[in-house]
Amino acid sequence: MTKKYKILGKYIKDTSGETPDIETYIFVKDRISKYQLNIDIKSKPLKNKMIEIETILKFSDKEQSKKKSYFEINFATVVKIDDEIKEKEELEKIILCDVQIEIYPSLEKSLLDLLHNSGYPAIKFEKKVNFEELFNQRLN
Repeated sequence: MTKKYKILGKYIKDTSGETPDIETYIFVKDRISKYQLNIDIKSKPLKNKMIEIETILKFSDKEQSKKKSYFEINFATVVKIDDEIKEKEELEKIILCDVQIEIYPSLEKSLLDLLHNSGYPAIKFEKKVNFEELFNQRLN
């Protein structure tokens, strides 16, 4: 199967790691394994069959706690879509699935680097994100 798009550029558009004070850091260090990864994908058309895709990873505590850290990376990818792509569903699959599968390893590494450099060296993401499965669930 040939790719129906070409990545023209990819970069970190914005990154944020917040731990307000030492008490929060100590509190979070014991709880960070309970934090959850959230993925949000947005896209906007550019001219000449190009699309900017923003993949936003948020790693945060879903529980109501006064002491919490917050980590987020907004990763932008600019892709050029092949001329033969006409169907909306085919375009959605490229944006939500194919491009994500291609960029996710470096995006995940960037988020892990942010976490490690923020004082949480033991963090790993055990479960891999299955974009194909998420895309198919979305259709059903």
